[in-house]
Amino acid sequence: MNARIKLLRSSTFRLAALYLVLFALSVSALLGYVYWNTAVLLERQTDETIRAEVQALADQYRLRGLNGIIDTVRRRSADDGGAVYLLTSPSGERIAGNLDNLPSASRGEASWIEFPLNVEKGRLRENHVARAFHTQLAGGFDLLVGRDVEALRQFATIIRQTIFYALAIALVLGLGGGLLMSRNFLRRVDAITEASRTIMAGNMAGRMPVAGSNDELDRLALALNEMLEQIESLMAGMREVSSNVAHDLKTPLTRIKARVEAALRSGRSEDYRQALENTVDESDRLLETFNALLSIARAEAGQARQGLAVIDASTIIADVVDLYEPMAEEAGGQLTSDAAAGLMVLADRQLLAQALSNLVDNALKYGATEGATPEIRVSGAIEGENVVISVADRGPGIAAEDRGRVTERFVRLDASRSKPGNGLGLSLVSGVMKLHKGSLVLDDNAPGLVARLVLPLNAVQAKG
Repeated sequence: MNARIKLLRSSTFRLAALYLVLFALSVSALLGYVYWNTAVLLERQTDETIRAEVQALADQYRLRGLNGIIDTVRRRSADDGGAVYLLTSPSGERIAGNLDNLPSASRGEASWIEFPLNVEKGRLRENHVARAFHTQLAGGFDLLVGRDVEALRQFATIIRQTIFYALAIALVLGLGGGLLMSRNFLRRVDAITEASRTIMAGNMAGRMPVAGSNDELDRLALALNEMLEQIESLMAGMREVSSNVAHDLKTPLTRIKARVEAALRSGRSEDYRQALENTVDESDRLLETFNALLSIARAEAGQARQGLAVIDASTIIADVVDLYEPMAEEAGGQLTSDAAAGLMVLADRQLLAQALSNLVDNALKYGATEGATPEIRVSGAIEGENVVISVADRGPGIAAEDRGRVTERFVRLDASRSKPGNGLGLSLVSGVMKLHKGSLVLDDNAPGLVARLVLPLNAVQAKG
């Protein structure tokens, strides 16, 4: 019973019922028009024929007198065509015609009348209906001219019954089709609902069922499945981030605790001082991690957009190269730059400098093969409607399949996590590029890696 109520309350059934009502009204209007243009029109033509014949007989009486109209009525009465005639004297006696006497409803002034008519069909007599026009001629003679309209009435009855049956069949078929369509639609909606509850219960691998019909429900299910895949990917990323955060924070905290406990056990002031210095260093690294996370969050949320201004990116390239050039020389390598002037972009100077610094710092750490010295080149140029800042190295590079995930938080290709870093550098760069409506592109430098910062060119300032 609940299933039936649920079916009747479904939106599909309501739409089907509404359409059925509109369809029934349309069919009724169409069949009513057909009825009007057949039965009613035929009756109107019959009345016009009778009226014309009465006028013709009246003219016969006026032109040829009583004998003329009697002759005409007798001649026409002899035809078995369903016509009805009667001419009576002023006293009511029958003079001519195929009726025995005037119907009781015909007494008085000229008028239309309907009366029962007995018709012989072989040995049988049938009761029909006749429609006639009664009028009085000069001298008190009564004239009645009519037609047997039984066939017309039966035809009208057939049309009315056809209309009623057609409406009934349309309603039954429409109701049945609406119920069938609603049941199929409701079954698919229930399947999607059940899948949703399964997913909400914790089965993130569950997906919405797809029938393969490519209708609106299939498109909705496919869109929901894409959303679920994205959510599952984000949750997997969150689990990985949580694991990496736990690893990156647990290790320094464990070292801090071990050093403090060792200093306390030794009881020497030198150990106390060394433990405090080590604690400060570890705390600085922890603060760097948290500050990087906060910077990424602010950049991705767009909170720094109020600090954007039109700047020349070539000056930032020069400042960053000057900062890191001594470090490259200390590592036995070289850091060169080649930036054109007039690289005008709408950017936050500090964030853009930090993003470029992260790329150069990564190139110094990972941009050289084992036993080799880093060779880093920073360049800037205008390419079409964009300003492209590139940092290229000659290191082992990043495999093509890993370039999409290295911009995620705490992702480090060094599985042992033995090299310095927290896995947030490229993630911060990607967040800064989103803030500036730009993009970070990683490509092969053959050998090595080239990281490109693609920013929209501020064309007005560039021309000025």
